[in-house]
Amino acid sequence: MKNSLLEICCYSVQSAINAELAGADRIELCAGVHEGGTTPSAACIQLVKELVKIPVFVIIRPRGADFCYSDVEFECMLKDIEFCKTLGVDGIVSGVLLPDGEIDSIRTKQLLNASGSMSFTFHRAFDMVKDHVKALDQLIELGVDRILTSGGEQTAVKGCETIKTLTEKAADRLIIMPGSGILESNIQQLKNITRAKEFHCSSKVLVKGKMEYKNPKIAMGGEESVPEFEYFEADCNKIRKIVSILKAED
Repeated sequence: MKNSLLEICCYSVQSAINAELAGADRIELCAGVHEGGTTPSAACIQLVKELVKIPVFVIIRPRGADFCYSDVEFECMLKDIEFCKTLGVDGIVSGVLLPDGEIDSIRTKQLLNASGSMSFTFHRAFDMVKDHVKALDQLIELGVDRILTSGGEQTAVKGCETIKTLTEKAADRLIIMPGSGILESNIQQLKNITRAKEFHCSSKVLVKGKMEYKNPKIAMGGEESVPEFEYFEADCNKIRKIVSILKAED
């Protein structure tokens, strides 16, 4: 298998810079690390496009939680895509579901049309559908370029057999990209089993903030389990190790 590609999920401008320095092939730019990824700010998108040369895909997801959106939320998604287009963003990562666990083909098609020539990845909303094979066929028909998936499981390792099946069924009609829980310790196994050509991981590490004084009585987000004096950043060493393994046989 030739030309394996590594996409790094980045939650900041610095993470995107780190990913490129460490040898990543592409960036998925996000905000909302504790929500599984939401649309990053306009400034973040613009700076990343100015400071890195590898392709930048931007997640278009107006909030966390589920993937059924109100009319106002969907309008925000369309406007965010238009903004990305003006900056020369390389790809959009998005998708919409219906309440019954089916692909919302009408709205997903609208997102695709709005994206124009930008590449379009249907994100891990795919993992929440009832029937993955049916959803695959729908997305192929819609013209999606790739699907980011953990095979309907918490991690890509747990869902590797489903990912393998989807990769075989998709053939060259679209790209199946494994993601979630991918590490240097399992990337070779996933590559061997799934036969996928593109892989997605965050390779992130917790970085301590600069605050020396910390008020123990307050959780600004209202959730004490979420660290508020630390933040995640893409780790160059982790990325380099994964790159070396992934590209070894290319």
